[in-house]
Amino acid sequence: MDHDILVSGGGIAGLTAAAAFGRAGFSVLCVDPAPPVTERDATGSDLRTTAFLQPARDFLDRAGLWETFAPHATPLQVMRIVDAGGPEPEPRVTKSFDAADISDQPFGWNLPNWLLRRELVAALGRMDNVEFRAGTATASLFTRTASAKVGLSDGTKVQVRLVVAADGRASPMRQAAGIGVRTQRFGQKALAFAVTHPEPHGNVSTEIHRTGGPFTLVPLPDHEGRPSSGIVWMEDGREATRLMEIGTTEFEDAMTARSCGILGPLTLASRRSIWPIVAQEADRLTAERVALVAEAAHVMPPIGAQGLNMSLRDLDSLLTLTRDHQDDIGGRRMLDAYERARRPDIALRVGGIAMLNRMSQAEYPGMRDLRALGLEALYDLAPVRRTLMQLGLGTKAG
Repeated sequence: MDHDILVSGGGIAGLTAAAAFGRAGFSVLCVDPAPPVTERDATGSDLRTTAFLQPARDFLDRAGLWETFAPHATPLQVMRIVDAGGPEPEPRVTKSFDAADISDQPFGWNLPNWLLRRELVAALGRMDNVEFRAGTATASLFTRTASAKVGLSDGTKVQVRLVVAADGRASPMRQAAGIGVRTQRFGQKALAFAVTHPEPHGNVSTEIHRTGGPFTLVPLPDHEGRPSSGIVWMEDGREATRLMEIGTTEFEDAMTARSCGILGPLTLASRRSIWPIVAQEADRLTAERVALVAEAAHVMPPIGAQGLNMSLRDLDSLLTLTRDHQDDIGGRRMLDAYERARRPDIALRVGGIAMLNRMSQAEYPGMRDLRALGLEALYDLAPVRRTLMQLGLGTKAG
C-alpha cells in the first residue's frame, strides 16, 4: 500500500482534509491539477472569504490548524439581515442576530480564502506523513474490495485504502466512481471582491436582500489603514456579467447604492471574480473505497456561511469513522456509516438554503413584502430566533 489515504483536490477542503488525516497519524497523498494561488493580488487568487463557525473552529483546533489561522481571523459577533426590497435600495427591515444571545463566543471568525490556502500549504510542508503534489491530477480509478488504485496525470499509479474526493463540483473522482448529481440552477451569478469603507464594520456581517439575491458584507482586517470587508454580490446572471465588465468608478457607485450606504462609500480594493450559482447534491456520498466531501458532495448558494462549514462537518465525520475503523479504512461498514451520518444534514441544508435563495430572488411586490414580514416574525419570537441561530451554527438547539 503506497498511502492510507489519497485526497483528490487541493482547495481549502482538500488541503484541510490532508492536514487533519495527517495529524491523526495516517499516511496521506494530496493532489491537485493546479498550483495553489497563495497571494491576494495574484492572477487566479480566490477573493472570497470563509466564516468558520464555532464547530468548524473546534474541528480545526483538533486538527492542529487553528493556531495557524487565529492571528489572521476577524471575529464575527453579529449577523445583520437587511430587507431592502422596496422600489429603491433602502433598508425596510433590519434585524441583528447577536452571538451573545446563545454563546460567550462569536458566531465565527472570517478569513480570506487565498490566505487559508497559503497557511494550509505551509502546514502540509511541516508534516512528514503528508505529501502534496501540486500540478498533478487524478486521471483514473480502479477499486476492489481491499484497496483503490488511482492513476495520476504524471503517469504514476498509487494504491491506497481510501480515496477522499474533495475535487469540486465537477469532481473527476465522483465521475470515475459512477456517482451522479442533482442540480438546481437559479439563473444567478455571484461577484466576489474586497472593499474599503470609511465606517468601521464592528465585526458585523451584513446580508442585504433584494431582487436578484443577497449582497453580503463580511468583516475583514483593515487594508492599507482603512476598514475593509469582503463582498459576495449575487445577481441575475446577465446583470452580474454587466457589473463584472463596467469601469471601476461606475462599479463603485453601483455597489455603494446596493449596500444601502450602511458603511459609507465603498472603494474597490481588489480585482473582481465571478462564478455561477447552483445547488447540487450527489446521488450518493460513497462508492467502493471512495468518500465524497465538500463540493464533490454538495454545493449551495453562499448564504448563511454554510458551504465550507458543511464541508468541515463532512471531514469531521469521516475522520472520526476512519479512526473507529482502522482495521478496514475505507471498507464498506465505514463508508455506510458515513453515508448515514451525513446524508440527512446535507439534504436539510441544501434544500433550506436553496429555498432561502429563491425567496431572496423574489421580484413581485407581494413576495417581497412577505419576505420582510417573515424576517420580522422570526426575529421577534425570541425562542425561534435562538433556535435558528443554533441551527445555523450546526449546534443542537437547547
